[in-house]
Amino acid sequence: MKKTITAGLVGLSLSFGALAAAPALAQDAHGDHAAALSAENTPIVDIAAKPEGKAALDKNLPGLTTHEAYDQFKSMSLKQVQPLSGGAITDDQIKALQADLDKLK
Repeated sequence: MKKTITAGLVGLSLSFGALAAAPALAQDAHGDHAAALSAENTPIVDIAAKPEGKAALDKNLPGLTTHEAYDQFKSMSLKQVQPLSGGAITDDQIKALQADLDKLK
């Protein structure tokens, strides 16, 4: 019984250790290269944090970053906000934004 509990705690410790190391491993795998921005998956605030990203947002989705509810949805991706937009955010706008973001690489 004591061996089972000890083995379980060791396994749990290893799991937490792997989780703690995961961000460091991911960072090492990408090196100094910034992750590519995704119009569909990157939080809006992360796109807007780069001046070129904000310019692309403002070009393709005018008024998005100045919207009165921006603080409420800025941590969401455009694909998450799209169904809540009542049709104001279209697939074509997201594709056009992605094309502009791809030029930033």
